[in-house]
Amino acid sequence: MRTHVSLPRDLVQEIDEFAGPRGRSAFIEEAVRRKLLNERQKRALKNFQGLKGDYPYWATPELTSKWVHDMRQADQAYVDARRAARQRQPEDRAAGE
Repeated sequence: MRTHVSLPRDLVQEIDEFAGPRGRSAFIEEAVRRKLLNERQKRALKNFQGLKGDYPYWATPELTSKWVHDMRQADQAYVDARRAARQRQPEDRAAGE
């Protein structure tokens, strides 16, 4: 789609320094896409801020870090228990025969 956009001369000159006059549209498209992504991320973060009240472990970076550490510890304990159970299974079957 074609559109008309007015930009200050100094801005166009600087864009041309980096992209060249034939790369102007692609340069501006990339800049706009990045800006839109940034705006969507800011909106999502703003919306997320309201959820923090439901999760006290997200209240500070320290609490979040502790929560992640504790979750990893719990996951590792689960993996270790499953591994130990699998190692016992052949013995249990041999004892039952």
